[in-house]
Amino acid sequence: MKEDKASWVNFFQCLRRRGLEGVKLIVGDKCLGMLEAVGKVFPVAKYQRCIVHFYRSIFSVVPRSRAKLVAKMLKAIHAQESKRATREKARAVADELSTMKLKEAAKKIEDGIEETLTYYNFPSEHWTRIRTNNIIERLNREIRRRTRVVGTFPDGNLALMLVCARLRHVAGTQWGNKKYMNMKHLETVFEEVSFVG
Repeated sequence: MKEDKASWVNFFQCLRRRGLEGVKLIVGDKCLGMLEAVGKVFPVAKYQRCIVHFYRSIFSVVPRSRAKLVAKMLKAIHAQESKRATREKARAVADELSTMKLKEAAKKIEDGIEETLTYYNFPSEHWTRIRTNNIIERLNREIRRRTRVVGTFPDGNLALMLVCARLRHVAGTQWGNKKYMNMKHLETVFEEVSFVG
């Protein structure tokens, strides 16, 4: 599967045909094809850029010798209690990076911070879960680990069977049974919005 708009539209439409509805938020790594497809298939859904991918983008222009310091600064941005405070902290960090002669990193923060703040529109109990797509990344890492052990597959069906077996195992074990988010918080927020709006 490619990462272009048409592939993402097909994927999202397949999910809708299978019964997915009421999508309020999509968390991603800023894949442009996905961003274009979201508006077409889920027009009311908001987009949250994964903060981990945002940080990685910034680290790509930061020297290794300063990576730990910059990491602390970036984490401080998203540790704020409100969207306004986060914007202010992001401005302060961008200014500090500029004085450290890391102007490209500062520009990335200035240009990209807004797309990492969508999670503030949702209940605070969900913030740590929805500001990143790490749950999917973790599952993908587990699948990659399992398929690397095999090496090469005689055909695609065998690879698909291994991946599906691993997904079934995850869904049937303690990891798959954990409640990721308490949806009661989200239902309360949207009930309040419908009464006001």
